[in-house]
Amino acid sequence: MKKYLDPKADLTFKKVFGEHKDITISFLNAMLPLDAGDEVTEVEYMQPELVPDIPMHKDSIVDVRCKDSRGRQFIVEMQMVWTRSFEQRVLFNASKAYVRQLDRSHNYELLQPVYALSLVNDVFMPDVEDYYHPYHIVHDAHSDKVIDGLQLVFVELPKFRPHTITEKKMQVLWLRYLTEIDENTEHIPQELLDNAEVRKAIETVEESAYTRNQLLSYDKFWDIIRTEKTLVSGKFAEGLEKGMAEGLARGMEEGMRQGMKQGIEQGMKQGIKQGIKQGIEQGIEQGIEQGLVRGKEAGLAEGRAVGGLEKALSVAGKLRGMGMDDAQIMAITGLSPADMEAL
Repeated sequence: MKKYLDPKADLTFKKVFGEHKDITISFLNAMLPLDAGDEVTEVEYMQPELVPDIPMHKDSIVDVRCKDSRGRQFIVEMQMVWTRSFEQRVLFNASKAYVRQLDRSHNYELLQPVYALSLVNDVFMPDVEDYYHPYHIVHDAHSDKVIDGLQLVFVELPKFRPHTITEKKMQVLWLRYLTEIDENTEHIPQELLDNAEVRKAIETVEESAYTRNQLLSYDKFWDIIRTEKTLVSGKFAEGLEKGMAEGLARGMEEGMRQGMKQGIEQGMKQGIKQGIKQGIEQGIEQGIEQGLVRGKEAGLAEGRAVGGLEKALSVAGKLRGMGMDDAQIMAITGLSPADMEAL
């Protein structure tokens, strides 16, 4: 029984897509959003490295670079361990390839598009159902207005699920090749063998086609990938724990600050409310007390006035009995003519 190697590994990926132009042409036409008439018809392989890889992940990124007869450049990368910096790395590499087309004349009209196709053996958009993510420079409000130059395509391989063989047939076949062929493969689906380029790619990863040293290198690659995944997972857990601790501390600090602010505001509102209530009660109480005092004083004054009038009338009566006239009596007692008439 034939045994196969995983085509996503460094050794196999570069052998399949970096040494067989017919396979690469079929793969690019299937995976890139090329319009009818813009398909790739021939390719020329280029030096794979443009910039240094990320130190920690230098062994987890596999790339193949080529260009066609029109000068369009294609960067195909297999990313085994996803990191946030990978997106910036892809953009940097594509931009670098685009800029390097210029010679000393700086004739910008000669610049040709650069396509970066990134196959990711990880899920980096868990909130998005699709596995295929194309990017290009487009007008925010008018999506039909596009600036040609850079096109980036990211493919999340773990999300890929073939639905119908007729829908984007070649893309489905190539993605099935990348996701279904590995060391555990015992039976090759006939629909994969029916396509000449895919069948050739399958034959290219047969274990018997590799030397002992190449197989040792293949095993070492997967050891490195497992180590890097462990490191990334550990750093993620460490970052998550640190983030939760910092978030809790900030939350408590903010909660205390908000609590004190709300407590002061609520205390002031309650204090004002209680002060108004207490002031009204005290005002009513003081008013009653003051009313009673003033009423008592007024009553005493009025009593004194009434008592003085009676005494004056009594004296006036006695004086009138002694034969004194009313004018003299009013002068002595202070009574009025009306009071004298009441005698």
